[in-house]
Amino acid sequence: MSELVTQLDKLTNARTVEELWDIHTRQMRHYGFDRLMYGFTRYRTSSSLGDPQDWVLLSTQSPEYMKVFFDEGLYYHAPMLNWALANNGACSWRWMMDMSRIDNLTASEKRVMEFNRQMDVTAGYTISFRSISERTKGAIALTAKAGVTQDQVEQTWAQYGDAIIVMNNVMHLKLLTLPYSGERQLTKRQREVLQWVGDGKTTQDIALLLDLTPATVEKHLRLAREALDVETTAQAVLKAAFYNQMFVMDADT
Repeated sequence: MSELVTQLDKLTNARTVEELWDIHTRQMRHYGFDRLMYGFTRYRTSSSLGDPQDWVLLSTQSPEYMKVFFDEGLYYHAPMLNWALANNGACSWRWMMDMSRIDNLTASEKRVMEFNRQMDVTAGYTISFRSISERTKGAIALTAKAGVTQDQVEQTWAQYGDAIIVMNNVMHLKLLTLPYSGERQLTKRQREVLQWVGDGKTTQDIALLLDLTPATVEKHLRLAREALDVETTAQAVLKAAFYNQMFVMDADT
């Protein structure tokens, strides 16, 4: 229990996504999971997970694996990802293996499984986090070290599974509180003008507060909209808030 408390203390006190991910991946390696892949979206619909550039995506998988899995769209047919989208909690990859034995997979799903076999991604667990709305979903795939069998993973899970689930849930919840830019990076000035808009200030107000011209304020708002890939300033404020890029302490410039 002391190990669990120590780890939770580290996770809850992490100040950046990078620090949090490093703490978490180190601990998961301790349990034999050396390749992790975490994803979270706030833009899920019935037919899409939203723009990949808006996902929170963290991974210790190889670049070669990620390039094929995401750039070639294999993730869309991944059995465990589809399980995660429809369920909450932890699921052994034996579920996927059982499906394969009864020949219940589509051709696309079999392609994903063959690719995983080639990359030695064959044993592990997936944890699907409980969503706070219909449009949000987060999950993490814990891949065991190469050469480890699913039976060996089950032995580890029988002993440490409850603690692993708690650690992953806390990591997920903590991550949602930290600034994350991904490919939607705002500058300090863009954050400032969005923050003032969020406080109800007009362009003229912001110009006076920041000692800028109204035209310059409008320029920063336009660039913020472009960086966040939205059409309106209201949408920019909402998206920046989603990713905790507004009203943050010690933000990078």
